[in-house]
Amino acid sequence: MSFVTCLKCIDCSPACEFEKQALYVCDDCFGPLEPSYDYERIKEELTIDKISKRPKNMWRYKELLPIDNEPTVGMNTGFTPLIKANNLAEVLGVKNLYIKNDGVNFPSLSFKDRVVAVALSKAIELGFDTVGCASTGNLANSVAAHSASAKLNSFIFIPSNLEEAKILGTSIYGKNVIGVNGNYDEVNRLCTEVIGSNKWGFVNINLRTYYAEGSKTVGYEIAEQLGWKAPKNIVVCMASGSLLTKIYKSINELVDLGLVEDNQTKIYGAQASGCSPISTAVKNGWETFKPVKPDTIAKSLAIGNPADGLNAINLLNDINSYSEDVSDDEIVSAMKLLAETEGIFTETAGGVTLGCTIKMLENGKINKDEDLVLVITGNGLKTQDPLVNNIKKPFIINPKLDEFNKIKY
Repeated sequence: MSFVTCLKCIDCSPACEFEKQALYVCDDCFGPLEPSYDYERIKEELTIDKISKRPKNMWRYKELLPIDNEPTVGMNTGFTPLIKANNLAEVLGVKNLYIKNDGVNFPSLSFKDRVVAVALSKAIELGFDTVGCASTGNLANSVAAHSASAKLNSFIFIPSNLEEAKILGTSIYGKNVIGVNGNYDEVNRLCTEVIGSNKWGFVNINLRTYYAEGSKTVGYEIAEQLGWKAPKNIVVCMASGSLLTKIYKSINELVDLGLVEDNQTKIYGAQASGCSPISTAVKNGWETFKPVKPDTIAKSLAIGNPADGLNAINLLNDINSYSEDVSDDEIVSAMKLLAETEGIFTETAGGVTLGCTIKMLENGKINKDEDLVLVITGNGLKTQDPLVNNIKKPFIINPKLDEFNKIKY
């Protein structure tokens, strides 16, 4: 069923081509590789009617994903709700606001379940029996969960100071969890060295070419859930920058295939001020980013040297878009606002998305009269610590009516 012809370097001209193996950089320029699809064949095969008759999971768009056979991982992943956020829209003064809530994704409550499902399906095709990752938390949860159900051995490397809930949410699956005394970039470098002496498939390193494509399913679902309409504006948080570029790619693929009309969709980036290399570059008009040392409560976004940072900067500049950043206090405020208006408990990354959206609405970067979709990438149960001293405490009383009546609320 494969519609992928080869892997291509996106930096070389003409593009260098490679076989569909566990490769992620070009031999000539060390630029990133991407799957090359036979879109003409896909256009002949894929229709809205065919998609609508398939199970409501991410694999309903399988022709646009880089596997050669039927998928084997993530059969219950994806098709998370797109919520019409009328209460929040009223507060922000926005005409039409939607929340794409991947905080309820299966099995680990984040968008990472999508990319891992693709990476592990491909790992099985390529003959790997051991997989791994470098992670700031959500990816660790997802690799552990998916590898358990797929009966794959796994080694999961994380910064040792991650939120306890994310460490627990990884360790519960009985996989090999290695805490490293260092930030994500140091963890990632270690994993690259580990691959050199082990024939393992690391989802966000040597399988990254395939893994990143899983993010496209967020965009496919948004368009389908809007009634096969491309949204006007999308806001996405950024760590590596890959999610932003892949969602934008997915909308353009649907347009090129004739499945949706071109709506001149714009996508906007969001980062925490304590780790904002991409946003800082965009706001200052730099051609590239300067690596930073992360210092933020949004640990799932704490990548100071983002692998797809340059691609994200180039995309935002090419479409005349923008990116913002927010402080830790603004992140917490946005988390609370989303919960209080729409009943959605997001992790700190979601607070970044909403917080930056508020700023971009206020400074006119986003038009309040145009449709707007916010992508919420993870569940708040994973990052409770920042809220402990920032939410209303419960009233404590004895089981007596007169004590309840004395409460001032």
